[in-house]
Amino acid sequence: MNSLYTAKHTYQDLTLRVSYLSLISCVFKLSKRYLYLSNIPDKEHHVSNSSNELFTRRPVVITAAILCTLLWGSAYPSIKAGYILWEIQANDVPSQMVFAGMRFLVAGLLLVLVVRILKRPALDISWFKLRQLTLLGATQTSLQYVFFYIGLAFTTGMKASIMNATMTFFSVILAHFIYTNDRLNQRKILGCTVGFMGVVIVNFNSSLDVSFTLTGEGAVIFAAFVLAASSIYGKTVSQTIDPMQMTAWQLSIGGSILLVIGFVSGGDIGNVSVFSSVLLVYLALLSSIAFTLWSMLLKHNPVGMITIFNFLVPVFGTLLSGLFLGESIMEWKNLIALIFVCSGIYLVTRMKIRS
Repeated sequence: MNSLYTAKHTYQDLTLRVSYLSLISCVFKLSKRYLYLSNIPDKEHHVSNSSNELFTRRPVVITAAILCTLLWGSAYPSIKAGYILWEIQANDVPSQMVFAGMRFLVAGLLLVLVVRILKRPALDISWFKLRQLTLLGATQTSLQYVFFYIGLAFTTGMKASIMNATMTFFSVILAHFIYTNDRLNQRKILGCTVGFMGVVIVNFNSSLDVSFTLTGEGAVIFAAFVLAASSIYGKTVSQTIDPMQMTAWQLSIGGSILLVIGFVSGGDIGNVSVFSSVLLVYLALLSSIAFTLWSMLLKHNPVGMITIFNFLVPVFGTLLSGLFLGESIMEWKNLIALIFVCSGIYLVTRMKIRS
């Protein structure tokens, strides 16, 4: 009986591995299709063949968006490991805000250093621009994370991940009313719905209940709305301010606000060591790279086309948590979730072939 049980599970594990490889092969085939389509005029998104903007080229857009979501997905296991190394308890929300504040402040300062090294033109900071950057940092970095951490303290991580995915819906709905070239259509609605189902599937288990509280699930949904609205506001700000400098300022301002809130609420830095410091620097690097790339993508492309990739974040988070933290990932639901998310992304970003 034991040998039969072992053989059955070995067969299931092998089947899952083959399925993952098959899905990766399909992704490569779709990438080749996008490389071909990138040379075809795309009137739907107002992207011209004569455009020299790097971040309007379809292969670059897809690669950069996936890289951003992969980096944000890697934050899941990294933050879990960070809490252990910095000796921060799961219910110690103030110290978690201090940790997040340090992460974003360091990320902002690293970007300031990069701007100096690249010798970018000095940013002419007027009171108007300073108000814009302060509002962006206070909402996209500070307010969003405050409500997310509050919600996470009153709900499960699984439900928080699902509720946080509503950010994509908020983004495409807001963009519909703000931008004339980013209207909702059946394809976008179907793509967002299919992608969201992938997020639900990757987080699904028998303990998923349907309870709802304003301090728990409600706070996470509000955080998702704040992130969606501030991202669109950031798209507007980036039209007059270099995205890299904009990101450096908003991360520095937002991180500083989180630090103040965390310390005032009774949080502390925790255990400082070489390993914990290296992990903090990695989290800061991924934040600076991902937020800068994301700002550039939003500046040059329709909001709905970019935000759909956010559905990949919890999928990457689950897979990377299994890889680095030893959590189980060889489950059918992860493969099905990845298929759903990739299908949703394809539906939203695909282009019509024109003769």
